[in-house]
Amino acid sequence: MKRLALAAAIALAATGSAYAQGTQTPSWVERSNEDAKVLLDVMAQFNPENATQIGLTGYDDKVSDLKPDADPRQRKALLEAKTQLESKLAAEKDANVRQDLQIMIKTADLSIEGIDLNDKYMLPYQDMGQLIFNGEFALLRDEVDAKRRPNALKRLECYVGKAPGCTPLTKLAEAQTAARLSDSHLLGPYQGNVEQQLSNSQRYAQGVRQLFDKYKLNDPESKAALDALDAQLKEYDAWVHKTIVPRQRADFRLPEPLYAYNLKQTGIDIAPGELIKQAQMEFSELRQAMQMMAPVVAKDEGISSTDYRDVLKALKQQQLGKSDVEPWYHQVIAKIQDIIRSEHIVTLPQREMQMRVASEAETAATPAPHMDPPPLVNNHGERGTFVLTMGNPSTDGKASDAYDDFTFKAAAWPLTSHEGRPGHELQYSAMVERGVSLARSLFAFNSVNVEGWALYSEGEMLPYEPPAGQFITLQLRLMRAARAFLDPMLNLGLISKERAHDVLRYDVGLSEAMTREELDRYTFNSPGQATAYFYGYMRLQQLRLQTELALGKNFNRQAFNDFIIGQGVLPPDQMAEAVRTQFIPAQKAR
Repeated sequence: MKRLALAAAIALAATGSAYAQGTQTPSWVERSNEDAKVLLDVMAQFNPENATQIGLTGYDDKVSDLKPDADPRQRKALLEAKTQLESKLAAEKDANVRQDLQIMIKTADLSIEGIDLNDKYMLPYQDMGQLIFNGEFALLRDEVDAKRRPNALKRLECYVGKAPGCTPLTKLAEAQTAARLSDSHLLGPYQGNVEQQLSNSQRYAQGVRQLFDKYKLNDPESKAALDALDAQLKEYDAWVHKTIVPRQRADFRLPEPLYAYNLKQTGIDIAPGELIKQAQMEFSELRQAMQMMAPVVAKDEGISSTDYRDVLKALKQQQLGKSDVEPWYHQVIAKIQDIIRSEHIVTLPQREMQMRVASEAETAATPAPHMDPPPLVNNHGERGTFVLTMGNPSTDGKASDAYDDFTFKAAAWPLTSHEGRPGHELQYSAMVERGVSLARSLFAFNSVNVEGWALYSEGEMLPYEPPAGQFITLQLRLMRAARAFLDPMLNLGLISKERAHDVLRYDVGLSEAMTREELDRYTFNSPGQATAYFYGYMRLQQLRLQTELALGKNFNRQAFNDFIIGQGVLPPDQMAEAVRTQFIPAQKAR
């Protein structure tokens, strides 16, 4: 359960506020950002790793607060922050600052609700390997200022209890669980989740060691801390086997109030039943569209069959070797950027786009392709990076762990459009260069906006791609529609896991590894979040059409897209209000 509404999946939540050099920050943004410090202080106090990731200084050697009564203490701090923000709202006259204050108050409310629900239903349990790897990776990346990297050792020494005032974090996590172990009503973690985390534990330990080697943090103190981490994670795994495994649950489903909270935090503002109906309709129409297009792709690629499933299998045979993946993707990136410019789709950032293949530890932490966002607070030129994963670590190590979903030639078109440009990477780079308040980037964060924009970006590029790229764009959109009805159906007990597997494996055409990852995502890694793609895309397309109807021949696609990007990551209703009250009147006035 995410305490502050900062993350989501993937790995996309870390953001903040910055203005390009030479750009004057509006006075209302400065005031709003000053107000935001109230909530930022709470975040940094309890989750300093997140503070590091978004670019705040002074927290690089600090670690997550797992000390006794962490939840009551965090709840109290959030209530105090909310009271301060409400006081500021009562005195504020500027409409923009008022909107930002309302966003931050809502964030505090959501975080408090999450703490309360989690404490009511769930036994506290931490994936310590992933927590520590992520905390170290926040500092040990090429995009991070080299002057900050030595703090990775200070943080690691605190993790393992070798720094003054620090207790090994694994022991604090064990004590946190032990304090509530006698409450038999609390649900333990899902057994599949525990198995996966135990299988990844040593991958994380090795991943931290590899990071220290890469950045030449290999003095005796580092070796002692790394050795301590290895030993403590092994001891923690043994404790998990003894203490957590007997309490794990066989049913992955969350209590309905917790699943409803996940949907709300994701940005879904309609009932699950309505979401299921709309997604099922989209799924049916997309299958028809893929079948209609299959003969065109088959003829273009020299494929004998015209069934869409067979055409997909044939395209997946065009796999790229590991050394060829990045060059091929960079070639596609260049073509996409040329199209964006020539077709006036959206204003490109000044920064060049970065792309690389993930390490094994990164893949264990975030199995899907993703974008590592740049720090937007105190940004000194750091850029976001499109990270392509190559496999899905599992407990059995079978050959079926290999993906064939992202490393074939045609997949580069929709994946670059989604994770790179004009999708996630552009959205975050634009926030660095154009500037946006903390409230509208960090605290307004919702997956419906972020993933909706990325899927919308795939649609913007669709008309200009080669037939095979268009076909895979439709296939990935089919997957997003499937997510939007399978995730709630699974969590509401309306479909079996086996039937959901077959939809993904045979109708959508995912590899076995990707199918397994998708099911893990719906059932225990991030229940509810995967629905955001389809719903966000639908809301943004509806808003686009409404704007076209209002403006007629005066509609300007690039101006509309630039405006959407310029609003940060506002939820759908607030985004629609901004378009109605600001963009449409301004365009009419032209």
